[in-house]
Order: sequence, then C-alpha cells, then structure tokens
Amino acid sequence: MGKLRQTALILGEGPTEFFYFKSLCDVFKRLTIKPDYPKHTNLKELEAKIAEGVDMGYSYIFCVIDMDTKDKEPERSQYLRLKAKYDKPVNKPTKGIYCTVEFFETHRCTELFFLYYFRYTSRPYLAQEPLLEDLNKCVEYRKAIEFFTKSKGLHGYFERNGGILSAAIANANRSMDETEVDGRDYTYSELGRLMKKLEAL
Repeated sequence: MGKLRQTALILGEGPTEFFYFKSLCDVFKRLTIKPDYPKHTNLKELEAKIAEGVDMGYSYIFCVIDMDTKDKEPERSQYLRLKAKYDKPVNKPTKGIYCTVEFFETHRCTELFFLYYFRYTSRPYLAQEPLLEDLNKCVEYRKAIEFFTKSKGLHGYFERNGGILSAAIANANRSMDETEVDGRDYTYSELGRLMKKLEAL
C-alpha cells in the first residue's frame, strides 16, 4: 500500500495569516489555508475550525497564534485549555482519522516574522505599532486587506523588496533559542519551526 498523502491545514487568527500563508502555497504545495476568507477569529471559532479540520481528515492542523492577545485573562486560560485539549494526536481509527494539532506562537504578532525576513531583533514591543514602524523601515507595509491584495502575495512581495524567507526562518529559530536560554517571554516566533514542518510534508 502506498504512503498516504500528508495534508496540512493552516488555521490563522486573522487576515494577516490568511494572506501570508496563501502566498506560500507556491512554496509549499500541500497546504490548505482556512478559514478560506479573511476575518478575525476568536478562540472559540478557532476551536470549531480545528474540530472541522479533524473531521475532514487532515493529517496535520497547524494553528498560527499571535500572543499579543493571550497575555490577559480570559484569553490566556482559554488558549492554554485549547492547547491542552490537543496535547496528543486525535486518533479515531474507525473513521480513519489520525490528526496532529500543533500551535505555533509569535509574540507579539505575525509581523515579527515579516521583520525577520529583513533583520533580527529581540527588542521588547509593548504594542504592535512600534513593531510595524520597524518593519516599515525595511519595507512598505500596511496591516490592511487592501494592502495584502495589492501586494500580490506577501511572501513574494517581501522577497522582491530584499527580504529572504531563509533569513526569516533562521532569525525566528534564533529568537526561540534565545528564549530557551534566557527565559525571555517576548519577541519570539515559532514560525521557523512551522516552515520546517511544511518542508517535510
């Protein structure tokens, strides 16, 4: 019997993740991005989308999480509960379902990974605005659906303007290595690890 095709569903919390990962579909061929319309998703909706993806038979569900909204209650507890719920793979042999659900966090938000296309930083960002200002020093960027569609694919747009995905991955991995060494709980991204998972599909 041949190897079953591994399929991955990426769930983002909002339009930024939707448009960015949509732009990576040419790099990673086995990706499905949900929701397939860009809107902000709360944790309850995210949980429903995970359950839907499991029932649809995906091998992997990768959730892209912005941590800027998870450092206060009740979001913090809700998020930790959701992560705990999917601590182990979902295994329903009678339905032919075996699905690994993983969470990939960025603090503050996905735009840090975009900045990592251009340069590294471990600067603490207390709000999103200074991070967006730093990103705009490297490349013109607006957090708006109109901009995302005009860019004709965020990944390609960053690379056309001097950014490099492999640098973003290396910088994200560096941020994680540093947090593990010094216990820093800010300015980090697990998206480098996600890219490695996507490459392996």
